[in-house]
Amino acid sequence: MFKAELKSDTLKGLVNIISTLIDEVKFSISSEGITLKAVDAAHVAMIEMFVDKGAFTSFEADSVELGLDLDKVKGVLKLASSGDLISMEQDDVHGRLIFKVGNITRRMNLVDTSSMSDPKVPQLSLTANMTVCVDELQKGIRAADTISDHITLRAAPDFFDLSCEGDTDSVSLRIDKANMPMLDTPSEVRSMFPLDYFSNIVKATPSGTMINIALDSDYPTKLNFSLADGSVKVDYLLAPRIESD
Repeated sequence: MFKAELKSDTLKGLVNIISTLIDEVKFSISSEGITLKAVDAAHVAMIEMFVDKGAFTSFEADSVELGLDLDKVKGVLKLASSGDLISMEQDDVHGRLIFKVGNITRRMNLVDTSSMSDPKVPQLSLTANMTVCVDELQKGIRAADTISDHITLRAAPDFFDLSCEGDTDSVSLRIDKANMPMLDTPSEVRSMFPLDYFSNIVKATPSGTMINIALDSDYPTKLNFSLADGSVKVDYLLAPRIESD
């Protein structure tokens, strides 16, 4: 059994972030909230999310798994205005999830989750840890978009920067430690990542969000942040692009 109601803006934010990696998702639901773990088809990035029941205006659930097509959920979101409430209720008899937006009812067939695995989250101990406002990262992404298909993140004891180098042009964004909420690294580290993956998650994160970044040389980077006044926790892992000599 699953029955809940939440603001359309909250649901839109969640769907936008998850759909940067996958189109179909398995939600593991309990009386405390909703969890998902998913890896993209190329196994380049992984997302883990927990949505506490406090993110909802109402929430009732037993332990259940629900599979959803996120493109269909986006279609429901198009019916809602900012501030609208969206209700969801599981129809276990017909294998559907029923959405209600105002006086509109949408019945959506659930996706079979039997082939969807639960990926193991790797335990990483990364050298550099920092906190950056997503607006700064979005600024760097806009500057890098037309330069190359990869981006380099670098952290040093007194600064953090993003840089992108193409065949003819290059661009970089540097943030000094004095202008960051937190920067902790004993030495300089750097790693290169696919720009499209990094760009998609950064662009999907709401303006004003503080993102914690863990980084090491030629290791995956880990981004984590909270939404909905801390009721939503997101962890995002991105594999590095190893530079050839």
